[in-house]
Formats: sequence, structure tokens, C-alpha cells
Amino acid sequence: MAKNSNIYVCQSCGGISHKWGGKCEACGGWNTMVEEVASVGPSKSLSGEKHHGKMGGKNKGVDFVSLQGTSPPLPRRISDIGEFDRVCGGGLVPGSAVLVGGDPGIGKSTLLLQALAKLSQKYKCAYVSGEESIDQIRLRASRLGLGQAQLHLAASNHVRDIVATLHAHDAPDVIVIDSIQTMFTDVLDSAPGTVAQVRLSSQELINAAKKHGSVLLLVGHVTKEGTLAGPRVLEHMVDTVLYFEGERTHQFRILRAVKNRFGATDEIGVFEMSHMGLQEVLNPSALFLANRSTEATGTAVFAGMEGTRPMLIEIQALVAPSALGTPRRASVGWDNARLSMLLAVLETRAGIGIGPNDVYLNVAGGMRVSEPAADLAVAAALMSSLSDESVPEDAVIFGEVGLSGEIRPVAMIEQRLKEAAKLGFKQAIIPTLQEGKHVPAHGLRLTQLRHVSELKALFGQMPQQLAQKRASR
Repeated sequence: MAKNSNIYVCQSCGGISHKWGGKCEACGGWNTMVEEVASVGPSKSLSGEKHHGKMGGKNKGVDFVSLQGTSPPLPRRISDIGEFDRVCGGGLVPGSAVLVGGDPGIGKSTLLLQALAKLSQKYKCAYVSGEESIDQIRLRASRLGLGQAQLHLAASNHVRDIVATLHAHDAPDVIVIDSIQTMFTDVLDSAPGTVAQVRLSSQELINAAKKHGSVLLLVGHVTKEGTLAGPRVLEHMVDTVLYFEGERTHQFRILRAVKNRFGATDEIGVFEMSHMGLQEVLNPSALFLANRSTEATGTAVFAGMEGTRPMLIEIQALVAPSALGTPRRASVGWDNARLSMLLAVLETRAGIGIGPNDVYLNVAGGMRVSEPAADLAVAAALMSSLSDESVPEDAVIFGEVGLSGEIRPVAMIEQRLKEAAKLGFKQAIIPTLQEGKHVPAHGLRLTQLRHVSELKALFGQMPQQLAQKRASR
């Protein structure tokens, strides 16, 4: 008979120890070891044998099939919320598991409640909450104008009961579990939210959903580092991982796909939080540039790509004299290490002395840019602020800057130029195209650059002349 023993499991990485310690030896996290009960019994070998004798029965082999097949295209369940459907790859696939993570209060429950209300017009949908009561869910639905939606609600955190519902003949087509960290199974003695409970609860729910073709939407909490709480294996178990990003004090929210077995990764959907819930933003580029000042210095428009979607984003830079011995380097929405690297390239390869100044960089609209193609736009915004000369207001800029100062080509140039032309821009500053390669300009005047030093020609005054200009004011 199996015996129980106490072990200590790290809630960050899942590492196991037989004695408690303040620090996890696997990941180095502090105060993450939680006591759990593990079942200990005779171990089994993969051949089906115990160490103390043979097991009855014979193992079943694996059936292989050829690569060629005639499987029909995957069906999709469309919510009619265009931004949500596109991030999911064109809709929800029956039998798939989707994990939605985000900061507390960012709007995860609101988004899924709105999506379920749309889906309930064509499918049987259920919302299971382990955090809120039925009355709280009804109150939120009424506030969002969804009080008449044909949704089935339940307040439960018992996995066994939910799995039994998914096994029933009238199981829901789409079910939301809010949240997976509140679910527990009585097979384990550990508390809800522990690594073992989250792993086993997810496995049981996913298996039941796949067996009966239900779409499973799991809400996941995130840690203070911005990653999903619980074991990393949870992200491998599901088919799609979505992050809901944004500042609670800002009206814009971004739904980003970081994993998708049925669509493109890094696809984003943009929403705006209003008193009626989350509203789709059909043209994010126009919205992010709506309040742009065309005469201000230190700004440049970057033509970026988010997944398969082109998007124009304003980059803002401020270079100011420092009163400190060590000048500050701060960025919001862009990697701070890449900013330091670009400043070193500008000073070494282009002869632009920024050293004694504070540098502040901001991506307008609460966006976060991770593309190397933003290097050239950031460099233009920095030069503009330093020289007190504006970047041409009708120009978009993109290109990657290397350590030797060369401007390297980027992908999907045509899509970037097409989006810029659609919003009324007249010129584009881009990397030099490869020999023999032609890209439709879409009516834009193209300025091709090979080296970051060539960008200085856009600005008539650099620091030496700027000092004289400011002194004459």
C-alpha cells in the first residue's frame, strides 16, 4: 500500500526538496518552498515491471500513420469580436485549451465575459468562477449591457464537479474557468494554487475538454515579474497562451499571442477600456497618432509590425542636461539595454556626444516595442531632441542599427509602407534595399540609408550649434 510523505515544492519552478529551505536550490527563489503531501509506493519501470515482481497485462504499442493525410480544415468558433478572433488565429478551435494571463484588474474576466456573450448566440457557453459569486458575475454582465445573454453560470472550484459536467451529453461548447489558480482536486492534499494542484487540475480539465470537443478558456494569474503563476509546464499543456497587457490607469489594452498552435504568434489585438467594457480598436495606428504634435522635437513615427499587422507608433525622446555625476538613462516601452547600446553606437560611430546628458525614451500609447527595426526611429528621435530640429512630420522611419553603425534591412517592408501611405504619410526613411530587390513605394518618397551617420543630414544643428542657438533666445 502506498504511503504518504511530506515534500517541499517550489511555487516558481516546481523544484522538489525533502526538507524546507528559505531558498529554492533549483531557481534561486526566496520563500517559495511550500509543503505538500506526496504518495510514495513501489516504483514502476517503463517496461511495465515493478522492482518487486511483474505486473499483469501487456503494454500497448504506438500506432504510426504517414505524413500524408486527408484531414479536413480545422473548424472555428467565431466570437464576432474581430480583435479577439484574429489573435486566436481566426477563431476558437473545438477541443483546444487557451490560457489567458494578465495583471490583476487589467480586464481578463471582462474580455472573456464579452466574448462568451457573443459566442452564446450560436453555441452553448458556460462561465465557471472560483473567485466570484453568481451575483457578482451578474452585476458585471448587467454593467456591460450583457444581462440578456444566454450564458450558464456557476461558482465552483472543485475540478471533479467541472469534469463531470464536461463528460455529460449536454456539455458546453465553450467554457471559461476563472481562474485556474483557485481550482483544486481532492486527489491531492495540498492547497489550491500550489504547483501540484495547478498542474493536475489543468491536466484533468484539458483532457476532458479535448475528449468532448469543448473549447476551454483558462484565466491565469501572473507574478510580480509579469510571468504566469504556477508551473511552466502549464504553458506547454495548453494550445494557446494569450497575455492581456496594459496599464490600469491607461485606456488601451493589448491582447498578445505568445503561443498558438492554430495561428501566428506575436499577433496582437487592441482594445479600449470604456464604461461599457472593452471596445475593439479597428485602426490602432490612427488612434496612437491622434494627439501627435507635428512641430515638437524629439519625436519620430516608427512603422512597426505586431505579428502580421503593421502599426505606426510614435517614439518620443528627451535629451536634457544632467545635474548628476552619472546621467540617467530611462525608457518606457523599449528595452533599456538596447537604448544604452544605441547611445554608444551614436557616440562612437556617428560622433554625436550624448554622454553628459540625461536621456528619456517613451513609446506613446502604452505600447511595448521589441522589434530591432525600431532602432533607426529611436536614433532619429534622439538626434531630433539633441539638435532641437523636428523630424519631417510626414515621414515614417524604420531600420535596425548594428554595432558598427550600419543600418540593416528588416522584414515586411511593403506592409509597413502600405500602412504609412494609408494614413497620409509622404516619405519613408528606410535601410538600403538589397541589389535587385524592388519594393512598391505606394506613393511614398523613399530615403535609403546605409549608415547611421547619414541620419545626421536630416538635422541642421548638432550640439555645438545648438548651444549658440539656445544662448541667443
